[in-house]
Amino acid sequence: MKRRELLLGLPLLHPTLSRLEQGGDAKAPFVQTVRGPVPASELGLTLAHEHVLVDFVGADRVSPDRYSIDEAYRVALPHLQEAKRLGTRTIFECTPAYLGRDPRLLRRLAEASGVNLVTNTGYYGANNDKHVPVHAYRESASKLAARWTAEARGGIDGTGIRPGFIKSGVDAGRLSEIDRKLVTAAARCHLDTGLTIAVHTGDGAAALDILAVLETERVDPAAYVYVHAQNARDRAVQAQVAAAGAWVELDGIAPDSLEGYVEAVLDLAGRGHLGRLLVSHDAGWYHVGEPGGGSYRGYGLLFESFVPSLLKRGLSEKDVRTLLVGNPARAFSGYRQA
Repeated sequence: MKRRELLLGLPLLHPTLSRLEQGGDAKAPFVQTVRGPVPASELGLTLAHEHVLVDFVGADRVSPDRYSIDEAYRVALPHLQEAKRLGTRTIFECTPAYLGRDPRLLRRLAEASGVNLVTNTGYYGANNDKHVPVHAYRESASKLAARWTAEARGGIDGTGIRPGFIKSGVDAGRLSEIDRKLVTAAARCHLDTGLTIAVHTGDGAAALDILAVLETERVDPAAYVYVHAQNARDRAVQAQVAAAGAWVELDGIAPDSLEGYVEAVLDLAGRGHLGRLLVSHDAGWYHVGEPGGGSYRGYGLLFESFVPSLLKRGLSEKDVRTLLVGNPARAFSGYRQA
């Protein structure tokens, strides 16, 4: 079987989603995309962590006026079309508010490419808090959670486009005061909405702190995606987070790191954690402030090299379906209507 035929033919296998395949359950899990809700059973082959556009200028200066949406569209569209050609049906676009999130651009790209794009709510405390808006320091965690819940219920900035998950970020080491507040706010927004919490996490210490905050807030660890888990460099921490029931996301797949990611997946699968893994590139993106958006890294390496390497090293086609179809559908399908 050719690689593309394998990828395009991936069905959902997880039993919690089987009722969707039998049709018609109004209460069945779904995911909010920029074009509206999609049943979890129809997400198909999913990239759990990618970007389309990012602006690192800082929360005090970030603005859509800093770039041409038409130019960003022209740059990004061929890469999304290529991802679709390779079999991708859904991409979680992980650019948060105050870092260049642009739901209008994403909806336009989703309509043109046919790829489901999922945007987010929440604030990003990594990069030494450069992207945290001033009001987040004075407002309580509950107030911030209410802001994000309002986006989940009513849409972002008057667009009507709803987020499909919560995206936050924390720096390495023990959680700072503002990072702890952001995680607490994310936990409370999750309890209000069911949205999954994906947190850019600098290292294993931060990941364990996040689990502790979620426990305090009585959030099921299954609602937490440990983003950039590869940064821990300690497979025991990754395994500990997976064993707790959270999602371990290995999301920096690139040509110079390919074999390391293959080894990580094989090792964690061997420890019994295949069902808690997510994989992606953390690729893209249109760089605001650089001529023409700079160098845009596409979304194809996972299909062209990573999956074949996993198969050669002993993972089965069923295991690949788990990684790229079943796991993302399970991880992100907790949204509840008001």
